[in-house]
Amino acid sequence: MSNPNKRPVHVAEIKKSYKGKVHVSTYLRRTFRQDGKVKHETVANISDLPDDLLAVIKNRLATGRPLVGDGGTMKIHRSLPHGNVAAVLGTMRNIGLDQFFAARPCRERSLVMAMIADRIISPGSKLSCATGMHPETVQNTLAQELQLGEVDVHELYDAMDWLFKRQTRIENKLANTYLKDGTLILFDVSSSFYTGKKSDLITHGYSRDYRSDRPQIVYGLLCDSEGRPIAVEVFPGNTADPNAFTSIVAQVRKRFGITNLVFVGDRGMITSKRIDEDLRDVEGLEWISALRSDGIRSLVDAGKIDRALLDEMDLAEITDDKNFPGERLIVCRNPLLADKRARKREELLKATEKDLDKVVAAAQRKSNPLRGEKEIGITVGQVIGKHKMKKHIELTITENSFTYARRADNIATEAALDGLYVIRTCVTKDRMKSESVVLN
Repeated sequence: MSNPNKRPVHVAEIKKSYKGKVHVSTYLRRTFRQDGKVKHETVANISDLPDDLLAVIKNRLATGRPLVGDGGTMKIHRSLPHGNVAAVLGTMRNIGLDQFFAARPCRERSLVMAMIADRIISPGSKLSCATGMHPETVQNTLAQELQLGEVDVHELYDAMDWLFKRQTRIENKLANTYLKDGTLILFDVSSSFYTGKKSDLITHGYSRDYRSDRPQIVYGLLCDSEGRPIAVEVFPGNTADPNAFTSIVAQVRKRFGITNLVFVGDRGMITSKRIDEDLRDVEGLEWISALRSDGIRSLVDAGKIDRALLDEMDLAEITDDKNFPGERLIVCRNPLLADKRARKREELLKATEKDLDKVVAAAQRKSNPLRGEKEIGITVGQVIGKHKMKKHIELTITENSFTYARRADNIATEAALDGLYVIRTCVTKDRMKSESVVLN
């Protein structure tokens, strides 16, 4: 016998008379034959549904086509994407992001939530965000889900001003929730070039956007050990990374009231000078950073790094009490990175040699050869720095000739560092194992 649950459903109306009145009950039923007898199974009692909805259900089951109450074909005039909105807003609410902005619902809070969600779903300008929520150009259900109605772009800018005024309160909430004594704190610095003129922070500095023609601002982001943003601070555009780090150290201890913490930053930020001036011998302050290439080279030259051991484990802990007193040095080797750097160096060397061969040919040609030590030097100078390989090429220039050769010793010295990096920290072994230090 076939499964009755797989049989089609139909609408059945049952009429009963009681005290002169006729009562109609409407059911969704399945009808099937079992053991030679006709059986009826009631799936649902839909008697209480409105008449227009009952009509739609009857027509749909009878014809197999979507119909409206008057019998006309149903047409879809607009269908808005919703899954992405539900996923993003649901995640934001699950982590309590809206509560960090404001404890009570308000339009400003909803507008901020909309801007963040839109930035994740469809990154763009504030104007594109407002356009995406306008009734005539709506892109998804974001405005509906947040009950915003029509949104003007100026409202979004006003909401950002509202959020800026609450920055300190929001950061304090985040710090109280996620930062505890003894926690790891991650800090990094970046910059953005700037086209406005009103801020006192705008000035020229080291441009990570490769836009030295533009003034910029520098900003530092403070995160907990899981990478959750806690606070952001903006600095003048010419602020160096170590100076920004000094500022954030003072801020965390004073503003958030945390006395025991471990700062994690890159080698350009937590430098030896910063460690000596701001961290070393300060009670409650510890750090995790890395050595620059010259520091790694000095360890290799001093025989502190055993490459054979790294070939077996890719991680080894050493000490250097003379240059890094009281610190743990964790030497790591990434074989994939080592191979990548070796291949890249060889590619750049070959590209440099290809360009230099043209200069050699120009100096040796019979017709109008390149002559003069100065002229040859100028031509060589225009190509030698193109691939940043000058340190690996030996140049010989005379009045009427030019030759070059690879500096094998220089290349071998650099190759010895391929894939190597050294983490430095004052955190003791009983508090954090080598593997944990490297992961952080």
